[in-house]
Amino acid sequence: MLWGVSTGDSVMMGRQAGDQSQLFYLFNLEERIPARHLLRRINPIVTRVLADLREKLKPFYSEAGRPSIDPELMLRMLIVGYCYGIRFERKLCEEVELHLAYRWFCRLALDDKAPHHSTFSVNRHGRFHDSDIFRHPSLRRWSRRAW
Repeated sequence: MLWGVSTGDSVMMGRQAGDQSQLFYLFNLEERIPARHLLRRINPIVTRVLADLREKLKPFYSEAGRPSIDPELMLRMLIVGYCYGIRFERKLCEEVELHLAYRWFCRLALDDKAPHHSTFSVNRHGRFHDSDIFRHPSLRRWSRRAW
């Protein structure tokens, strides 16, 4: 017998009792991430390391044009990719879009969109190509302490 409850010689197949049409949900992303989750454990270290990053990256951003993606978001996404072996930018963006723990770590709300995968290539090959900002000693220290 598969997928059902037997009532004599007939099988009654179970059925989901409702649809997903609830209009509002009471949902706290913070409560959904377990205390022992890797991203929750490394978050305080990453937060300290990235605290002064915005000022160091300021010279690489223009005052003109449309607003850019937050550099902290990009780095947090790259850390997720590093921790979970997600090597491709397209896949990383898809995973951050879908995975609640990744969204929490990247500080994205449930209705925020993850950046487009091309954002990473543009920044890697353009904006930060000649920079050694990502070889900063505190980023290296973080990678040793996180494990």
